[in-house]
Amino acid sequence: MFSSSLWTPLHAQIHRTLRQRELLPKNQNILIAVSGGQDSLCLSKLLLDLQSKWGWRLGICHCDHRWRSDSEANANHVEKLAQNWQLPFYLSVTDRELKSEAAAREWRYEALIKVAQTFNYGYIVTGHTASDRAETLLYNLTRGSGADGLQSLTWQRNLTQKIQLIRPLLEITRLETAQFCSQFQLLIWSDSTNEELKYKRNRIRLELIPYLKQNFNPQVEKALAQTAELLQAEVEFLENTAQEILQKATYNSPIPQINRSILSSTPLAIQRRVMRQFLQQNLGFAPSFEQIEKITALITAPNRSCTDPFPGGTIAQVENDWIRLKKA
Repeated sequence: MFSSSLWTPLHAQIHRTLRQRELLPKNQNILIAVSGGQDSLCLSKLLLDLQSKWGWRLGICHCDHRWRSDSEANANHVEKLAQNWQLPFYLSVTDRELKSEAAAREWRYEALIKVAQTFNYGYIVTGHTASDRAETLLYNLTRGSGADGLQSLTWQRNLTQKIQLIRPLLEITRLETAQFCSQFQLLIWSDSTNEELKYKRNRIRLELIPYLKQNFNPQVEKALAQTAELLQAEVEFLENTAQEILQKATYNSPIPQINRSILSSTPLAIQRRVMRQFLQQNLGFAPSFEQIEKITALITAPNRSCTDPFPGGTIAQVENDWIRLKKA
């Protein structure tokens, strides 16, 4: 049996990542989302071993989707691990039928936030890896996502004003978490739904990634994860630039309007982002690519040009230097 204090290269890497990226400050309350699989067990063990250096208060939360006949046994397994590690354990069991991966993910974050709010955790930590990042990039690429979607699995994001989601393992592959669990003899609970090819992400993981490894690049997961990391920095820059221009191009007015003469001298990539932010602020939903394109075209369109109605009946119309949103 390996000593719990054994310091591995993975310990050193995560310790360095947390410090350099300032992901989890010292002396904070941290809730770890643990499924019982290799990634979340690896994450839990790493944070537990680093706890004395950072002064964290750790807790474990397991979310039971009730998708499998062994889901209760799975929850009991995670509870026993938490007891062995002398960490608080919280169990959330869904009270509704979750018919899709998206619905399950939405409920899971709702449940985690509720536990964090109830027991005063400021950070929720998940075991997403470089492998997950690569799979997400490929999944979103097949759906026609732009740079925003391709980099969507980020190191951190706000879930509420007081709770942050942190993903410390985004430079670690699933192979590395498996090796770590083996080294420390961590008992992994195998989730049979991870092998079902009816789920698109499973098909990417089980069929597409191995094909790419064999025929294109043995290190394809890390290569794609690095691409996502580069895109994240670029998207952040473009979003901040667009926000600054949006503030300059809009003025307080009863009618939502944006100055197209200010936008006309900006690159198309910025124009699209400004228009997406403008529509989202004033229409209350995330516009599609087609909707962004049709309002962006008004920047150079003749006076009185207008779009067809957006959902809800609003149109965008050119009035001299302004593009105004109004009811059709």
